[in-house]
Amino acid sequence: MLGQMMRMPLIVSAALEFAAKYHADAEIVSKTVEGPIHRYGFAEMARRARRLANALTGLGIKRGDIVGTLAWNGYRHVEIYYAVSGMGAVCHTINPRLFAEQITYIVNHAEDRYLFTDLTFVPLLESIQDELGGVKGVIIMTDRAHMPETTLKNPICYEELLAGQSERFDWPELDENEAASLCYTSGTTGNPKGVLYSHRSTLLHAMAECLPDAFNLSARDSLLPVVPMFHVNAWGTPYAAAITGCKLVLPGPNLDGASLTALINGEAVTVTAGVPTVWFNLLNHLDKTGESLPSLSRVIIGGSAAPRSMLDAFLARGIQPVHAWGMTELSPLGVVNSPTRRTLSSANELAVKQGRPLFGIDLKLSGEEGEERAFDGASFGHLKVRGHWVCESYFREDSSSAHAESGWFATGDIATIDADGYMQIVDRSKDMIKSGGEWISSIDLENVAVAHPAVAEAAAIARKHDKWGERPIVIVTLKPGMTADPEELRAFFKGRVGKSFEPDEVIVTDTLPHTATGKLLKLDLRRLYGGG
Repeated sequence: MLGQMMRMPLIVSAALEFAAKYHADAEIVSKTVEGPIHRYGFAEMARRARRLANALTGLGIKRGDIVGTLAWNGYRHVEIYYAVSGMGAVCHTINPRLFAEQITYIVNHAEDRYLFTDLTFVPLLESIQDELGGVKGVIIMTDRAHMPETTLKNPICYEELLAGQSERFDWPELDENEAASLCYTSGTTGNPKGVLYSHRSTLLHAMAECLPDAFNLSARDSLLPVVPMFHVNAWGTPYAAAITGCKLVLPGPNLDGASLTALINGEAVTVTAGVPTVWFNLLNHLDKTGESLPSLSRVIIGGSAAPRSMLDAFLARGIQPVHAWGMTELSPLGVVNSPTRRTLSSANELAVKQGRPLFGIDLKLSGEEGEERAFDGASFGHLKVRGHWVCESYFREDSSSAHAESGWFATGDIATIDADGYMQIVDRSKDMIKSGGEWISSIDLENVAVAHPAVAEAAAIARKHDKWGERPIVIVTLKPGMTADPEELRAFFKGRVGKSFEPDEVIVTDTLPHTATGKLLKLDLRRLYGGG
């Protein structure tokens, strides 16, 4: 017997029209590439999204076509999110920080029909346009006054494209399982892999994200996603903002500590989200200037493990850090660190863990032979995930080792899970250091290193060793104006980790390499320092 309830598909256009109707004046504030602050409400954004959908229809974009973007977090990018997905096409966000060869591969693999670009990335597209055979034109996200001189073959001005278009567009009633958006991983080996999100997975993920034990968003919040809109749809925050009606503050290209501080204070931001690299820079700026962030109540930290010192630095300023974990393949949110009634008294100690799964996500740990490992907080194993917003397969790939076990996605992480469901990443399986018969977590060593008052950032890797197979070394950068002797830094580990876990060497360097999403690029470090 079926229930007798209305059947309304979970589709992106429904979130847009809900926000336009019930949160019409809730602000979307953008620091533009051109310079000024732009602000309007959800109702005006929806009108412009409909005009864009009409314009794209006129360009021949139809249901199932893929449209790419190379753009910062800004209001036009939000309009593209909703217009492209709402009309039944697929919004493909491209990470402009990738190598040109990777971007070329991604655009061609996705078969993008048109590309939207911010002014910043016009030279990049000029340099690779001859290799993008399937792209019919590039839409530059600006007005006529700021249109650049360009060698692009078919440049289209965004504002001129919208001009004269009707504000009425009848969004199609799509199957909620149709594709809404496409993101590619930024792996350090091999070609990036595409993850194709559905309308259903996108909205379920966004609704879960709004829950009190997740990002705890409401119409009373002012949300600043520092995480880029080209990185896993800014962790779903543009959809969560429409669902809740919270103010959405978009930082544009300037993510330095001074710019973020000014934006947070100027727009009374209450919650923000981004990777640890961004927060290192923000905290260093606050330390240097003595500025404060009185409106900010919580900081979502994801992308890589947050060290204890970072968590403590935010707490000391009266700001609640919220550890979270996910992947492109998980839309990206998998777990969030929030206390339960039972764990409230130990919340500070548990804060270094990535957190508990949201409803819609299921976890398990597998041993080397595939056996399931216990949730006891000590047994570690290969982390596998399944859920409503977890990818079932990669875009245009017949099979992958990550999907070898039917119904589960293998994350490539080594983790523990305790009896309360708190998951902690021990390491990426490829980053674990095997010394003799022991496994050493690079994350644990990095957390100790950044607890030293002079250290800004740290990376622990394995160095080949004739006797032990591998031994840990740690490479660090120092905070501006600080000095520290490598032997002093090495001695800092004594008593903080087991003796056999102490690094053989600490190396001080000016910079550490990062991936396009801000994670440490350990492959390069292993090439430089790991040979013995």
